[in-house]
Amino acid sequence: MMNTTQLRYEVLRIYRFPLNVGLTVALPLVVYYAVTPSNRHAHPEGITFALYFMTGMAAYGAMFAAVTPGARIARDRASGWARHARTTPLRASTYFASKVVASYAVAIPTLGLLYLAGASLGVRLGATTWLEMTGLLLIGLAPFVVIGITLGHLGTADAMVPAMAGSVILFALLGGAFGRLFTGGVGLTIVKLLPSYWLVQAGASASTGGGDWPAEGWIVLAVWIVALVPLAVLAYQRDTSRV
Repeated sequence: MMNTTQLRYEVLRIYRFPLNVGLTVALPLVVYYAVTPSNRHAHPEGITFALYFMTGMAAYGAMFAAVTPGARIARDRASGWARHARTTPLRASTYFASKVVASYAVAIPTLGLLYLAGASLGVRLGATTWLEMTGLLLIGLAPFVVIGITLGHLGTADAMVPAMAGSVILFALLGGAFGRLFTGGVGLTIVKLLPSYWLVQAGASASTGGGDWPAEGWIVLAVWIVALVPLAVLAYQRDTSRV
């Protein structure tokens, strides 16, 4: 019962303040519609610009959505709600699961609206390709979900907005969400080590018939997840050990 209650509570908290969700979703949509029409004849990565930039903005918006639980965690800590929650039978596994569900509850609508925007500007993909691309994007978001939880337990409520915004923009910029910074050399080798790079590549991987990332992409995502999860758990334990 506690599991279901906590999960429902986290999702309701998000949509109780629709303005916050709306702002998260609106920014990538505005950028997409502002940039795409003037570049409709370009073919980066061998695919149409509308598809390439749709994936970039979907990655950018979904990354923002993925880290948003961090702000709520920091606010709960500041208000004393987090301390109160420690007196309940809430298990750590349920706590983390609820934060993951909350992240995806915002990320999935963000992806859906970007897909509709892409379709309105000429993106045409088969049902299987849409599903493959969505699956890659959702898997690729996992490190950012963990980053959001970690930041929420390490930072203060006042510091969370600049911390989240700065980290997401940096990841998005280096990963190529706004356009590739590097096309070869050491720079490309370095950015390929970022999970945001593979988020942006999800559209190209699915639409070119591969339907998947190369092994390198899966390894990078796995390393980030394996490295970040213990850090999130440590931050949570450090926080909950305080009186």
